Amino acid sequence: MAQENPLRIIMIGAHPDDCDIKGGGTASLFVAMGHKVKFVSVTNGDAGHMEEGGGMLAKRRIAETQEVARRLGVAYDVLDNHDGELLPTLEIRLQIIRKIREWDADIVIAPRPNDYHPDHRYTGVLVQDAAYMVGVPNIAPDTPALEKNPVFLYFQDHFQKPNPFDPHVAVDISAVIDKKIEGMDAHESQFYEWLPWIGGYAEEVPEGKEERKEWLKGKRFGSINAAVRESLEKWYGASRAAQVAYAEAFEVCEYGSQPSEEELKKLFPMLGE
Repeated sequence: MAQENPLRIIMIGAHPDDCDIKGGGTASLFVAMGHKVKFVSVTNGDAGHMEEGGGMLAKRRIAETQEVARRLGVAYDVLDNHDGELLPTLEIRLQIIRKIREWDADIVIAPRPNDYHPDHRYTGVLVQDAAYMVGVPNIAPDTPALEKNPVFLYFQDHFQKPNPFDPHVAVDISAVIDKKIEGMDAHESQFYEWLPWIGGYAEEVPEGKEERKEWLKGKRFGSINAAVRESLEKWYGASRAAQVAYAEAFEVCEYGSQPSEEELKKLFPMLGE
């Protein structure tokens, strides 16, 4: 059924590893079911390293995204905007409107505009600003307007002010956690170099390839919080939810189509499976 009428999902992050961190497991489940997934990075990542930078770093990070695409079976686009300098401009809003339209998206997932990193915040604002405009024909008229507004959702975060993340959807990714880690592992410049350096834990990174992936799984993914666990119980039932080791959660944005629970089950067909 999915092969005949596959869902089309676009995940939008600020940097070339953001979608992988927040949605790589759910993306893997969608792909396994025959649906179509695209990751988009709004910046080219040209500032995210302690030794490399500029065009050469951007090329390295774009190459990493294409390896992720190969490993996960997704499409992966990187927009040519500078890392660390993102602003919610009309020009970049139009870039995002075009990407959503070109993918003919049923689902759009992006960060909330509550975050420590300005690029994350402004990516959230840019996607919010695109949410209504994707259906307006006179905006970016070089790409056909969508006939229906997609469902827009937010990736999970831990920020509490001005309002905490609300996990309307929680997906059990336990069966594909190693696939998700395999995708993240392709971003060597980030998970084994830059992020350990800026985070002050570079000495923890193992040398061996398999050891690195096991370390990455333990470093990046902790326990499931109470709100996400409650959402898992809603979608999978209490006994199944109690067995979930790894999950990804999403909040429905108020600015796109507003799905019912039945519609969410159709949009996320892995729920309850």
